[in-house]
Amino acid sequence: MTQFTDACALVRPIDSAGAGAAADARSDRLTKPRGSLGRLETLGTQLAAIARTCPPPVPEHVAVCVFAGDHGVLAQGVSPWPREVTAQMVANFRAGGAAVTVLARQTGAEVVVVDVGVATPIPEPGPQAVSAPGPRHSSDAIAPAPQMLLRRNVRRGTADLATGPAMTREEAYAALDVGAGVAADALAAGAQMLVTGEMGIGNTTPAAALIAALTGAPADDVTGRGTGIDDAMLSHKTEVVRAAVARLATGAGSVADPVTVLAEVGGLEIAALAGLIVGGAAAGVPVLLDGVIAASAALVACALVPDVRGYLIAGHLSAEPGATIALRHLGLEPLLDLGMRLGEGSGATLAIPLVQAAARILREMATFEDADVTEV
Repeated sequence: MTQFTDACALVRPIDSAGAGAAADARSDRLTKPRGSLGRLETLGTQLAAIARTCPPPVPEHVAVCVFAGDHGVLAQGVSPWPREVTAQMVANFRAGGAAVTVLARQTGAEVVVVDVGVATPIPEPGPQAVSAPGPRHSSDAIAPAPQMLLRRNVRRGTADLATGPAMTREEAYAALDVGAGVAADALAAGAQMLVTGEMGIGNTTPAAALIAALTGAPADDVTGRGTGIDDAMLSHKTEVVRAAVARLATGAGSVADPVTVLAEVGGLEIAALAGLIVGGAAAGVPVLLDGVIAASAALVACALVPDVRGYLIAGHLSAEPGATIALRHLGLEPLLDLGMRLGEGSGATLAIPLVQAAARILREMATFEDADVTEV
């Protein structure tokens, strides 16, 4: 048995009928018109059902888990960025200079960086490294304090999914196990919520292929511009996704076998994210999803363990078209819609305070009886 298979066996449905119903009842007694806090109320109910208690704990300790991996499909010309940027960005995460690390400092979250499939050497963080949490309102120079890098490399990038399987089933399971292990370690260190993050040049192509394969949506509807490609490259990228999904339909892959689909057209960081998601659900904590890459991983996780769905919160709506289709398939409504498509965990990290607020409302807001306020 591995940490991933162990985690799969531990996932159970959230307690909607018990703690969730109690949260609904408590919310209706709080000093406000019923339903006036909108999504915060339904989110609070979900948090109570996840925690199996009302009111739920406020997830103060949050781990943003950023998995990095490279993609052989980059050889098909689906992105103008070279694969070396993946390793360079890992160094940037460690130095604290990436968007997600800045936003994590803003929200007080911890960032965990994991090499699960980077193909090129990772540079050491430079002297500009930013300490965490670091000053939030100062431009003063501060001492270097690189964040820890977990080296869990399964292989140095995937193979080209346009010409054959991106990885073997064994490698897919190994990456799933990496994610479940990172979840277990973060939770053992005190994390009360996990946030999905990733880095991998070219990874919107495998994400689109996974979303098409697992939802049945056409390649044209799920394939987006990623880092901002032009119309010609987008057309070519769409054809690559279409051909890969067609190969699944005629080959060994089947939507009834999510691991084979993952191995055929997925990515190592996507597999690790799926493992992280299952690991979080197994431990009974909320998992806050980022953008289209996270959504594709969530589809894999829910195909493998359907009860995972109740633990998922969509942090934001990515501008990538596949994200809308994946979230609709999962039945998730994003908390934010800011037109973002960066990845890294950036959009989900911005949503952390909303999740914390939903729990705090149930814990700290007075009822009509407590406050001696007349209820209409």
